[in-house]
Amino acid sequence: MTVYGAPWCPHCKRVKKFLAAHRVRYAFIDIDTDPQAIARLKELQNGGQIIPTVIYPDGTHEVNPGDEALARRIGLTLKPDRSAYDLVIVGGGPAGLAAAIYAAREGIDAVVVEASALGGQTGISDRVDNYPGFPEGISGGELADRFVAQARRYGVELVSAVSVTSVQRDHDDVVTSLSSGQQLTSHAAIVATGSTYQRLGVPGEEDLIGVHFCATCDGPFYKGAEQVVVIGGGNSALEEGLHLSEFAQRVQVLARSGLSASPVLQARVRSDPQFAVRTGVDIVELEGDKGRFTGVVARDRDSGEILRFPAAAVFVFIGMKPNSAFLGDAVERDAGGFIVTSHTMETSLPGVFAAGDVRSGSTKQLGSAVGDGIAALLMTRRYLEAHHHKAVPLVDAWAG
Repeated sequence: MTVYGAPWCPHCKRVKKFLAAHRVRYAFIDIDTDPQAIARLKELQNGGQIIPTVIYPDGTHEVNPGDEALARRIGLTLKPDRSAYDLVIVGGGPAGLAAAIYAAREGIDAVVVEASALGGQTGISDRVDNYPGFPEGISGGELADRFVAQARRYGVELVSAVSVTSVQRDHDDVVTSLSSGQQLTSHAAIVATGSTYQRLGVPGEEDLIGVHFCATCDGPFYKGAEQVVVIGGGNSALEEGLHLSEFAQRVQVLARSGLSASPVLQARVRSDPQFAVRTGVDIVELEGDKGRFTGVVARDRDSGEILRFPAAAVFVFIGMKPNSAFLGDAVERDAGGFIVTSHTMETSLPGVFAAGDVRSGSTKQLGSAVGDGIAALLMTRRYLEAHHHKAVPLVDAWAG
């Protein structure tokens, strides 16, 4: 697959983000740097030169295709087979897929509905080094693909690129409404929608070219760059910074307080001459020139001194926000928006459980998200047996 576009084009960013999230390999041709690109576009469009233009492996092409069109062309399932299930799992990241695998093994009829790409944030992580069973580490994309493949092996129905708009009770059942207008009726539901990266909320963040939230997606554009800035001091910030160091000559890390990443990551970054770390700063503004990012303006929290950090790009990793807004007031959430659950992982809405990063008190770690998904499924199994008289033979997990 080939994508014709430019770094300043917002729809080009959307297409690239969609393809990257779904782990689709593609070539990107920048029309600003490739002299033959415009001629090729005019040839395809009978004189037009609209971007993004996507050329598919079969030779056909589309101009500015929407996410649904892209989803169909790469073979995603966009509609559940039926309207009634034992269980609807909202979210196809590690927690949701782990729950789905266990559901299938235990004879629970389940469907997974994922708003974006199956595999969740794991799929766009450059490297996973702390997941048990992979002593040499594994790319996030490969690990996510393994999760998906295992779910498919058990015949789990997986629907992606379709969002859920609400989850509500209807007498003894749960009704899950989809963005497509379809409604799914089930005896229970597990919400495992994860969380997304928070924004700074400062001038320049939303409208400048060169402001990013995914190093895996956009880091390669800065190969040879003199400097890029990473904002944040947690594990994600330093992990993404290490990935960026493969492209940029220097990585400047800015953090509001001290670094909170694991000691191993901190030691690795502080010992790397490509890195500079400045803590105790508030981000004031992201500066730009003619719409393109040029540097970070920060204020020292102790002295009040204004500091400027010129860079080719900035990557923001300052924490997570739960993907729970679609629930509204249907379930209890904490002050941060994370879903509150009981010791059985059930939410305040009977028959609706929560697992993974979206759940209040979760550790926001891959391994615990998988465990959360399995635990939520086992609690759901108890609920189905107690309330819907569905006897499900528990499969011994250790027996395979």
